[in-house]
Amino acid sequence: MREIIKKEALRPAASLRFLYGTGPGRCLLGILCSRRLSQAVGKFLDSRFSKVFIRGFIRRNRIDMSQYEQTSYRSFNDFFTRRIRPECRPFDFSPEAFVSPCDAKLSVFPVDEGSRFEIKGFSYSVEELLKDKTLAEKYEGGLCFVFRLGVEDYHRYFYIDDGVKGENVFIPGKLHTVQPAALEKRRVFAENCREYTSMQTEHFGLVTQTEVGAMMVGRIVNNDGAGECRRGKEKGRFEFGGSTVVLLVEKDRVTPDAELLENTRRGDETAVKCGERLGVAFRPAAPEGAQAPEYV
Repeated sequence: MREIIKKEALRPAASLRFLYGTGPGRCLLGILCSRRLSQAVGKFLDSRFSKVFIRGFIRRNRIDMSQYEQTSYRSFNDFFTRRIRPECRPFDFSPEAFVSPCDAKLSVFPVDEGSRFEIKGFSYSVEELLKDKTLAEKYEGGLCFVFRLGVEDYHRYFYIDDGVKGENVFIPGKLHTVQPAALEKRRVFAENCREYTSMQTEHFGLVTQTEVGAMMVGRIVNNDGAGECRRGKEKGRFEFGGSTVVLLVEKDRVTPDAELLENTRRGDETAVKCGERLGVAFRPAAPEGAQAPEYV
């Protein structure tokens, strides 16, 4: 049974209401969202002096450390990017299974025939997200899976299928938080720095995965350049902070679980784990008397 994060439970903290809802807060926001500050914080979190924050972070966020491989860490970022034990995140390797690339709170949005989708009252175009009109047009009528990672989540992400990937494309930008309070006030996915790659997958067509940086996320670290990708292999990681992974899927390629669509329609999010099945490869209706295709 999946956990549902109700929209009523997503009430922003007082600090975020100040930053995004008041004039003085918006002035301060310009400093907090800058890459220069994020880089300075990231440098400190890479240092041994940052280890002092680890124990309190574990306690506040109720993290079960028995699930992770390491027990000692060189710095806070070393702790934040810790690896989970493989048996704690089993991947679904069924060929037809469309799986989650990460631990997150998931929403699934339809992409209309103009390659647009709507999140928290803002209309986005895929072209705005990717800065590539030709690539954006491929997702007309498709789906947009938005995986929001909180600071308590596992911050490594993985390939969802076998296939061939292109180069990583970095788009500079700001570093707004990805908490719902910011999504309701700013066009975060068009403003924040991000990095994407397109993958020609074996079972789901052309899938584009975008990692979106967020406030105090020092780095988006992708492991591979262009070449082969394998389902379940680590793709990369975020360093400290909340962040987001966005998957774009072409029309008639994936049938998501109905509960994911219904939860999103109500404004709720669904908690998912990396490797978990979210839906299946789309199967067109077979003509009468014909046999449905088999996945191998």
